[in-house]
Formats: sequence, C-alpha cells, structure tokens
Amino acid sequence: MSNLILILGDQLSHGLSSLKFANKSQDRILMCEVHDEATYVKHHKKKIALLFSAMRHFAKELSSDGWKVDYIKLDDKNNSGSFKGEVERALSRQTIENIVITEPAEYRVMQDVKSWSKQFDKSVEVLPDNRFIATHHEFESWAEGRKQLRMEYFYRDMRRKTNLLMDGDEPEGGKWNYDSENRKPAKDDMFMPKPVRFEPDKITQEVLKLVATKFDDHFGDLEPFWFAVTHEQANEVLDNFLEAALPSFGDYQDAMLTGQKFLYHSLLSAYINCGLLNPLEVCKRVEIEYKKGRVPLNAAEGFIRQIIGWREYVRGIYWLKMPEYVKRNFLEADRKLPDFYWTGKTDMTCLREAITQTKEEAYAHHIQRLMVTGNFAMLAGVDPHEVHEWYLAVYADAYEWVELPNTLGMSQFGDGGILGSKPYAASGNYINKMSDYCKDCRYDVKQKIGEDACPFNALYWHFLIRNEDKLKGNPRLGQVYRTWNKMDEKKRSSYLDSANQFLNSLDI
Repeated sequence: MSNLILILGDQLSHGLSSLKFANKSQDRILMCEVHDEATYVKHHKKKIALLFSAMRHFAKELSSDGWKVDYIKLDDKNNSGSFKGEVERALSRQTIENIVITEPAEYRVMQDVKSWSKQFDKSVEVLPDNRFIATHHEFESWAEGRKQLRMEYFYRDMRRKTNLLMDGDEPEGGKWNYDSENRKPAKDDMFMPKPVRFEPDKITQEVLKLVATKFDDHFGDLEPFWFAVTHEQANEVLDNFLEAALPSFGDYQDAMLTGQKFLYHSLLSAYINCGLLNPLEVCKRVEIEYKKGRVPLNAAEGFIRQIIGWREYVRGIYWLKMPEYVKRNFLEADRKLPDFYWTGKTDMTCLREAITQTKEEAYAHHIQRLMVTGNFAMLAGVDPHEVHEWYLAVYADAYEWVELPNTLGMSQFGDGGILGSKPYAASGNYINKMSDYCKDCRYDVKQKIGEDACPFNALYWHFLIRNEDKLKGNPRLGQVYRTWNKMDEKKRSSYLDSANQFLNSLDI
C-alpha cells in the first residue's frame, strides 16, 4: 500500500513537507498540468510556460533522485483538466492508501482538496507548508485583539523569530526600518546590471510550442523566453543579484526609468513563489552580504523586509480574511478596466511603459504596480475585482494569496484599510519625482487641468472628493481635505470638470 503525493505547480521544492517523510520505494508522486489552473484567469503566456517547464524539470529531478513520478502533460489525450480529475485517474491506476499534499497556497484549491476525502473515500493528509516562516496559527494569534493589523509590527516579530539582522534583542543598526533611505530617483546614465538570461533547452522548447498552440489567445508575449526553470538556474539569478544589484537595491527600489525594465530589482519573486528558491535561505544570503560589508544596511533590510515582512504578512491576511475578502469593495468602484491595460496603447508614458513591459516580460516592479497601474485604476474608480483579476493574470509571480491582498487591499483600498492606513493615491508629481516618464509624455505634469494636463492631477482630487464620505475621517488625509477646502470654488470646479472629461473619454 502506498501514498499518492500530489505536488502542485508552486510547490517545486525538494524540502517540501509532503516529501519529507515519504517513502521513495512505496509512495508515488503525481504532478499534472491542468487546463483549469491555466485558464481560471487567462494567465500570461510566459507565466504558463515558466510553470510548465519548471514542473517538468522538477519531475525529472525527482525521478533521477529515485522517486516514482507520474507526470501528466497538458496535451495527454486522457488529461481530465483538473486536479480532482487527475487524482481520480491516479487512484484508478494503482492501489493507494492515502492522499498526501502540502497545503495549497490558494483558497479555492484548498476547498477542492477538502472535498476529496468524501468523494474518493480516502484519507487526505494536508501538511503545513514549511516554506513559510509564520504558521497560520501564529498569524491568527498575532492578529487577535488588534484594532489595526499593521505589517511593521508583524515584521518585527519575524525578525526576532528568524534572528535576521538582529543585534541581540535589538535590530541591527538601531532601527527596524530604513525605508526612508530607499526613495532615490535613478538617472539614465547610471550603471544598470543585466539580468541573467537562459536559452530554452529541449524541455522548455517543447513547452513553448505547447503554450503557443493551446493559449494563443492569452495576454502577453511568449518569446523571447529566458526565465530560469531549474533550481540551479534560479540560484544563478540569485548570485547575480547579490553581486551586481543588491548594493544599490535599497537606494533605488522605488525608482522608474524609461526603457529600464529591471533597474536593481532581484527578479526572484517568481522563483520564490513557485518553489525554485527558498525564501528564508535567500534572506540569509542577503544578510551574509551585509555582514561581509559588501552591501549597505538599507539595501539588506529593505530586501529582507519584502520577504519575511510583507510576503508573510499578506499571506496571513489572505488566510485570515478569506473567503469574504475577495468580495470587498469599500469604495464601491465600478468602472470597467480600460482596454489599454491589455494593449499598452495610451498616451500616458508611465502607463504605457509599465503595461508594455508587463506584456513583454510578465514583470513590473512594485512601484510600477502600486503607483502607476494601481494608482491610476483607483483614481479612475475601476472595479477592484477587475483590477485583481488583471494583476493575477499578467504577472509571473502572481498567485491569489499574495496578489489579492496587494491589489485589492494595498493598491485599491478595497478592504477599507485592513492593509494600508490610507489609500495610496498620488498625483502626477509623485511619478515625476520618482521617474523620467513625464519628460517626453504627451501630457504636461505641471499642468493641473485641461486636455494637455497630466490626467493624474485632476483625477487625484476627483477621487478624494467623490469618496469624501468614506475617507474624510482618515487622520492621514485631514491635511489633504483642508487644502481642498481652502481652494476657491472656481479652481475646485475646474479640477472636477477636467477629471470628468477625462473619465468620460475612457468610456467611449
């Protein structure tokens, strides 16, 4: 009698909990490419190719290591198209005592797994995902009784638990957070490290042909494809980041430059989220670079905070608040997502740069997501559920557990302030400060109203005024509303009229 161990596409880790106590001689591993997972939103072609290729390479590694692996390709003529269907087929092929799985990261998959015991009349053992630092219970205990669930305080607990960048009981350098030092605008004459690029091997080439055929109507450019698809390759990307980009990562992590897609960012999130890299091990490598004097503290702390702070925190929020969280729409926004989010065809340089890059690479860094595409969608009153599904579809690192709180909560303020203490609303001035996008834009960032004015300027005030009943009590917005109230009536009307004219043009 053997166990059936199902490994999902974002669980490509040799230290996975479901493998830890398994028996190579008896147990069977099941991995499957299923249509349901590739199409519940129309995922970027590159994202599908990355996962299918990484899965195939991981299955090959497991087989070489002595595991019995059943790998079901998407174009297998008997492929049922779902996890449940493939588990059912596996049970019909062999005698299985128990089904074992490391807990799925997404709520909808977990709900599916919970139905299997009754449906298949088998024991289904769901093991904790040991690749995260905080357990669900730990986060629930931390959140219990708190009026505000602010990431900063959770992050400090994670620092203490991991002992990363700690000096005894105190944070290294005397401060927990060096974010104030990480907001420098970049210049186009700076040295920019080049990302590591990998030529597709035979396995990846087969996947690219499959994706081109089966998902030709999905968003995004499939080629050139240069993602890492193995643990070894992902570690090469990590090595390159530590040496070439991490020293400047902190200073310029919020910067944006025309034509510069990656700047000093790590490009590791897609590999961490699918299991090719272990997040804690990555953070330990970063800490070593700091301790050896090769990177400044603000860079090391800023990067580590994104992993053990923000990444862990949004996972905690997701599981704490689902399933109702996805339905939240605090600002009652209902505009359709503009078509240019899919085409990149807009006169606004900042949006064109971020969306075109997303289409080409299945990647944009956090400020492009939060303060360009996200900020615009919120200011324009786009339905946060449409924004959520767009982000989930277009980015290679997007899974609902990490993307939903970031999008609906932080970016769109759809949760009413669970994640953020105020909406991340900004006029064109912020984008002009942190980028060179405004320099050659068809719109003038210095103009506040009119056809040639940067649309962000009037939309900023329109957003605040149409949501005043919901936001005026926010202590962090008090000064902003006082500024509005001091304006003369003609100026206020001009802002609102200009914004309405622009919004009406989106609906044509």
